[in-house]
Amino acid sequence: MPASRRGKRQNRRVTPPDAESTPLEGDRVRGRLSLYERVGGIATPLVTTIVAFFVGGLVVLVSTGKNPLPVYRGILDGTGLPWLVHWLVDVRLIGGTQDLYPSETDAVAVSAISLQQTLILTGSLILTALAVAFAFRCGLFNIGGQGQYLVGVIVAVAVGSEITGLPRGIHVPLALFCAALAAAVWAGIAGILRATVGAHEVITTIMLNWIAYWIGSYLFSIGGPLQSETQASVPISNDVQDSAKLHVLWGDVQGLHAGFLIAVAALVVFWLVIDRTTLGYGVRAVGANPEAARYGGINVARNYFLAMAISGAFAGLAGAIDILGWQYRFSQIDIQGSDIGFAGIAVALLGRNKPLGIFFSALLFGALLTGTSTRNLNPDVFDPELAGNLTLIIQGLVVLFVGADVLVAWLWRARRKVRT
Repeated sequence: MPASRRGKRQNRRVTPPDAESTPLEGDRVRGRLSLYERVGGIATPLVTTIVAFFVGGLVVLVSTGKNPLPVYRGILDGTGLPWLVHWLVDVRLIGGTQDLYPSETDAVAVSAISLQQTLILTGSLILTALAVAFAFRCGLFNIGGQGQYLVGVIVAVAVGSEITGLPRGIHVPLALFCAALAAAVWAGIAGILRATVGAHEVITTIMLNWIAYWIGSYLFSIGGPLQSETQASVPISNDVQDSAKLHVLWGDVQGLHAGFLIAVAALVVFWLVIDRTTLGYGVRAVGANPEAARYGGINVARNYFLAMAISGAFAGLAGAIDILGWQYRFSQIDIQGSDIGFAGIAVALLGRNKPLGIFFSALLFGALLTGTSTRNLNPDVFDPELAGNLTLIIQGLVVLFVGADVLVAWLWRARRKVRT
């Protein structure tokens, strides 16, 4: 046989029979993976929430012997969410409070007040969750949201209470800007350390949390620089000036304030920066693969710093809207009891670091915190102190189960290996 024919036959034998279909098969695989990612972005948080509430219900049943369904119904009534449909159905039928509120008008009024408190917490949780989410998109895990929140609180108290004689149109933006800037600088310390010496941000942000904690404790202590001038025996700050208070949108003095709109606007800013700007592209590129980003000409160290600084600005803004919107003062006890920065981690994880997901997960956790408070939960239904622990259990379960998509991805890879 001529050599040219043998060469052609050998070439035909070496060529895979499905070589031309390989690109099409690759497109199909990529399409399936993209579909699984989109479905997982919705299904995983829903399944996580359902499982967390189910396990929480089992804890209620085993520990107290109470039926968890009436307990959750009472918590729902305390959230104020039934007010959203009060024009369609009697809110007492949703919460089961016919005996507690014989008048539907009274029930609607109480539900409105509870909903205002839920939305106030939702706004703060949105901002602390954004502080986690923005850093995460750059491959950083910001555990320092609580410390950055406290820095925002301290600066908002200082600017809001110590500066006088300014009109509201200047005083409010000044206090918000200073609080966000100070928290951005505070978080930027962790970013600089990561960029220059490789110090892990989890360690540095935790240490910065404690530094912020003790600085705040000193400033608000008796005789401290920010201690009240009218209550010399109480470790609390002065009240912020009326000119520094945020406008109340709905309700009385401590009703829903403009900080909620600021938080919603921050969600939009987060989306625009991450998905529509060069800065966002650099952040996402560094988060996906720092070495590849550096090879492509992206300044990795600069993005580490900017990601942490912007994250800190979100958390500082959360502290500012709480002070200027409804608290108006801060004390040592408040520092010890505050944990909203840590709750923001669970919110960001459940929301998968996406704006819409963060909004709904913040609403969920805000509703839980409001519905289980001693002020809103009917003690005849469930002990509010135990319900507060139930909220912490659900938060912990969310963090535990939120990695379910990782497990699913591992099982899918294992399935493909078995098939091959």
